[in-house]
Amino acid sequence: MVRWVPAACLSLAALAGAAPAGLHRYEAVEPHMGTLVRVTVYTPDERSAKAAFRAAFDRIRELDGILSDYKPDSELNRITKTAVARAVPVSEDLFTVLRGSQDLAEATSGAFDITQGPVIQLWREARRTRRVPDTAALRDAMTRAGFRKLHLDAQQRTVRFDMTGMALDVGGIGKGYAASEAIEALDALGVSSALVAVSGDIACSGPPPGERGWRIGVHSGDAAVLGVPGVLELTNAAVSTAGNSEQHVDIDGRRYSHIIDSSSGIGVAGDMSVTVVAPHGLEADGLDTAASVLGAERGLALIESHPNAAALIIEHASTGTRVRQSSRFVKLTAARR
Repeated sequence: MVRWVPAACLSLAALAGAAPAGLHRYEAVEPHMGTLVRVTVYTPDERSAKAAFRAAFDRIRELDGILSDYKPDSELNRITKTAVARAVPVSEDLFTVLRGSQDLAEATSGAFDITQGPVIQLWREARRTRRVPDTAALRDAMTRAGFRKLHLDAQQRTVRFDMTGMALDVGGIGKGYAASEAIEALDALGVSSALVAVSGDIACSGPPPGERGWRIGVHSGDAAVLGVPGVLELTNAAVSTAGNSEQHVDIDGRRYSHIIDSSSGIGVAGDMSVTVVAPHGLEADGLDTAASVLGAERGLALIESHPNAAALIIEHASTGTRVRQSSRFVKLTAARR
């Protein structure tokens, strides 16, 4: 998982001597989007920090109400019922996420596919029961999925589905979007040095005072052995990591990731992590998920096709560990040394 280094300080407590020019570091944590969201800001005083926290958390709460697939009344869930065979207008946020998702689906021939909701629901049940989904049920769920069954009209900002029983899941792109949107909310308040971590999706703005950037860990292995720095110093960027180290289910000796291969309806196997750095979380979060489905070779090619993205892919196997870096990731690590 991507992590911020260091990751511990007191909520709403300025760290003595942490920043020059009258700025102090403040941190707060709240539960949103099914996880803990951590916001760190540099502001002159506690009052301005509290206002910043409220703006960031309120923005994420707003997006959770739009993008959640768990909340029955979310906009995401409502449109799968109201937009069947007819175009329905949606909010700008939802359309932005759907359009980014569909663009990535087209680029990956459906490897990234937010319409896999019916299949994902079966695998959530599998994580509880420790049983692989029934073949017939999985086959039925796959008939109600497929990114070409979702249609967007950018001019009218509308959404339309081909059939009933479809379900969307933007878990592979939504948290990254929310992290970057929270940064934009902070920037609107004049907070120019901030970091937002929504689980493994991180977005940051300008560097902490006196620093080159925010120190963000991109892997937990031995940097000397892997040949890649474990920590990057980043500014005005988003970082996301996808893998099966935390979200998975082990059944009959086989590990299945929470990330679904849309071609088979099966959780991605193998032990691989993908970390992507990009200007916005919508891109970073979506690309790390897509690359996880595509595999190392095709995933790296996908990253190279995005001029503003960089990626680190680490594969663990019985034969050893293999590290792949995109060309821009190599440049990024060299620039930060």
